[in-house]
Amino acid sequence: METILQRNTCTVTIGPQHPLVIIGERINPTGRKKLACALEKGELDLVRDEAVKQVAAGAHVLDVNVGVSGIDEPGLLRDAVKVVCAAVAVPLCIDSALPSALAAGLSVYEGKALVNSVNGEERKLKEVLPIVKHYGAAVVGLTMDDDGIPRDAGRRLAIAEKIVNAAQKEGIPIEDVIIDPLAMAVSTDSMAAVETLKAISRVREKLGVNQTLGASNISFGLPERHAVNALFTALAVANGVTCPILDPTVWDIRRAALLTDLLLGKDEWCMNFISVYREKFPLD
Repeated sequence: METILQRNTCTVTIGPQHPLVIIGERINPTGRKKLACALEKGELDLVRDEAVKQVAAGAHVLDVNVGVSGIDEPGLLRDAVKVVCAAVAVPLCIDSALPSALAAGLSVYEGKALVNSVNGEERKLKEVLPIVKHYGAAVVGLTMDDDGIPRDAGRRLAIAEKIVNAAQKEGIPIEDVIIDPLAMAVSTDSMAAVETLKAISRVREKLGVNQTLGASNISFGLPERHAVNALFTALAVANGVTCPILDPTVWDIRRAALLTDLLLGKDEWCMNFISVYREKFPLD
């Protein structure tokens, strides 16, 4: 099962037989006051800087989200996509809760993008999937519906199946649906990580589709967040995640991704890990 994303001469292939694809998470105003303030003013210099920084740190795809209150989100997302595309060559994950903003971002994107996101709500399926089909994009499917995010893995699998079936009915091939089983904070539910890992494994076994995950959600409210996120990322990848959404500029996280590839046999002769390590620590 391979999902292919494209930008002009840059092609990224996501799949269980390929090295991990990192989706950079930093162009998102949630929890980032400086970025949120800049976006409120319509300023995109920080967006450009974050794009360049993340690609330099190893991101293969960039999530682009400009969702702050009181702005023209479709217009700003369209402008942000233009700015990021001018700054870096990697494919984009165009991220918004507004279908009109998704369409605006896709309208100026050249290639095959990833859309973030749709979920199991009937309204969302009807609004978002036709846009994905029209622009020939791939789409992230969140395992939540009108009743919210289920705690148990079985219900998340059922929602994933619903999303895959709805996408196929819309004419979107199964390889262009990437499921997000949704990581929740273990600080509020000690079984949250366990159920998410179960959901990842069951989606892999039943559907075989590629999977993403916002791994940093797992550590909300805890100390040593980078360490928690790094270990959880490795566990998630071992269970079936192929393109996590994370911060590649944090060495603990980047190192975990590199070592997971190495230990799962996706880094021949360990050359990728050694190359990145030597670049980061040239005097060791």
